Amino acid sequence: MQLPYFEVEVPMRNTEAPKIRGLHIFTGRANSPSAAVRIAHEVYDAARAASEAGLEIPHGRPDGWGACGYRPGWDLDWPAATACRWLNPYCWTEPHPFEL
Repeated sequence: MQLPYFEVEVPMRNTEAPKIRGLHIFTGRANSPSAAVRIAHEVYDAARAASEAGLEIPHGRPDGWGACGYRPGWDLDWPAATACRWLNPYCWTEPHPFEL
């Protein structure tokens, strides 16, 4: 049986202009919401380390998790990250408490 897909939402803020905030979304397979947050954080840390070392960002893990890039100047608030089953691939279009 394949693991379900999860969506991890991580609030973020711009380090140069702290009033600019956003939400970074990660998706992939996991066996629980806490595992999804842990894996998303691992993927982010690997992308950041590769970018800072001038290496290609690793992506395409077998579990579906990966990063396509890394944007310096943004702090992700991992303690505030939330995860839920990814049932609607368009859920980012639903109302959020911030402007898109």
